[in-house]
Amino acid sequence: MALTRAQREQFLAEPHVAALAVDAGEGRAPLTVPIWYQYAPGGDIWIMTGRDSRKHELIRKAGRFSLLVERVEPTIRYVSVEGPVLDTRPGTREDLQEISARYLPAEKVDGYVEFASKNHGEQVILRMRPERWVTSDLGTV
Repeated sequence: MALTRAQREQFLAEPHVAALAVDAGEGRAPLTVPIWYQYAPGGDIWIMTGRDSRKHELIRKAGRFSLLVERVEPTIRYVSVEGPVLDTRPGTREDLQEISARYLPAEKVDGYVEFASKNHGEQVILRMRPERWVTSDLGTV
């Protein structure tokens, strides 16, 4: 059964690790990788990735990407969302702090932010407007 707008937005707002997919060019399957993301119901989605990463290069070229989030308990449910990139800007330590706090226990955030700041290189924030949604809750199959 498809989710309502409120259900799909609430589900996407939960801290799931997403599968990001972006066109990888002629003769290639889409690049699909796990990624953290930030989203609030009714808003845009943003992701953070390396400025020099293949992900960033492909998203810049395609101008859009999709995310898929899923769960299996208490029911099998997924939300897939696709849309255009609205803007790209340099990532900040505050962005890294925000997205890390979404996924990590509070006591791990500062250590991770310190590690990532030193080891992951320059980051960018890509903001995407959800345009197309595919959703389902398959119940307790």
